[in-house]
Amino acid sequence: MILNLVYLGRVGYAEGLEVQRRLVEARVAGLIGNTLVLLEHPPVLTLGRNSDRKNVLATDEFLAVRGVELHEVNRGGDVTYHGPGQLVGYPIVDLRSFAGTGLGRRLGAVEYVRWVEEALIRACADFGVKTERVAGRTGVWTLAGGSIEERKIAAIGVHISRGITSHGFALNVTTDLRDFELIVPCGISDRKVTSLELEVSEEVGEGLTMEKVMHSVARQFGRVLEHQILWVESLGDLLPELAVPLADAKGKG
Repeated sequence: MILNLVYLGRVGYAEGLEVQRRLVEARVAGLIGNTLVLLEHPPVLTLGRNSDRKNVLATDEFLAVRGVELHEVNRGGDVTYHGPGQLVGYPIVDLRSFAGTGLGRRLGAVEYVRWVEEALIRACADFGVKTERVAGRTGVWTLAGGSIEERKIAAIGVHISRGITSHGFALNVTTDLRDFELIVPCGISDRKVTSLELEVSEEVGEGLTMEKVMHSVARQFGRVLEHQILWVESLGDLLPELAVPLADAKGKG
């Protein structure tokens, strides 16, 4: 099968929600195949369905001064942060499409999240960073060792409706981690966050770019999902109705 890949660069969060809404509808209608959207967001806090507002440590006034938006969304999970230097991925995947593959059945929700984790674990390994899953804590974590505790390098929160996935993951690449001080990330107060930039060796770090990480993540998603990656230059090339400028969608969704 084919996995369409679209990279949008830096996109406002409201615009990203609208893109997802339109892509989900197109996937439900069978107008597009499984698709992976990769992008960055300006500083924003998002509250998932299971979030506790107390995990936002900053006041609304402080967030406004800092130019940090806050959105309540329908993904799973607690509060998380998105910002420059973080690769955000929105897989729009029909879990039922795997019934006709070697899997032989619909992909389950928990299994799907494990596959997302696996793709990110492999991508981190491409840059010499060893990561793992932590039981009971969704996401991707650096390895613990000795007195060093695991640190979260990627957060995952998904939504599934009519068998179609939306929302997805956020991988810290060169993210300014000080912005995570605005929240209790994913409601976990006893562990810290980290980034690829901090974890790679000095030799690898000199060549670390968002473009390289984006290509690695896309490649590993293709391998894990057993899809061939098809680069799509723009949303309009994916579906003509999506050629409307993203700015026209701002504030919707």
